[in-house]
Amino acid sequence: MPTLLRAASLGGFHHEVGFRIDPAASERGVVTVTGRVEHRHLNINGVVHGGVYATILDTAMGASVVSLLREGETTATTSLYVEFLRAAREGDTLTARGEVLRRGRHIAFAEGNLFGSDGKRLSQARGTWYIWSADDRAPPPTPAEKPRPRQRTSGQSSRPANRS
Repeated sequence: MPTLLRAASLGGFHHEVGFRIDPAASERGVVTVTGRVEHRHLNINGVVHGGVYATILDTAMGASVVSLLREGETTATTSLYVEFLRAAREGDTLTARGEVLRRGRHIAFAEGNLFGSDGKRLSQARGTWYIWSADDRAPPPTPAEKPRPRQRTSGQSSRPANRS
């Protein structure tokens, strides 16, 4: 898992919010991330903000994909679906476990579960990750990237000119 260990040492957003990858509780395709809930993680109702759940789960699942990457490959989340089952509170320790369900050439599917200090599941998630390398050809443009037809200016008519 050299890719995962190298990635974990770089830090990143999950470090900024207080979460750490636990290499001792991780293996190829399975990664555990932990962190303690602080006041900054709470929403206006005094419970952990949903974005915190999404962050720790995305980190665990994404890292599980990273643990399977070959040299020169990169990955990024393309979809993330999170279900919120229970609320966590300040002082709780959160533990997320991400696991790759299937890794293809360009797409990986992963699931994750988030547990509280008492071992109860707080949230569950599924997602997909796109995988690419520098050797991959650039993908064709998506419809949003294709050049658009020229727009008419205010003096132009939408009817063809009468040339009789």
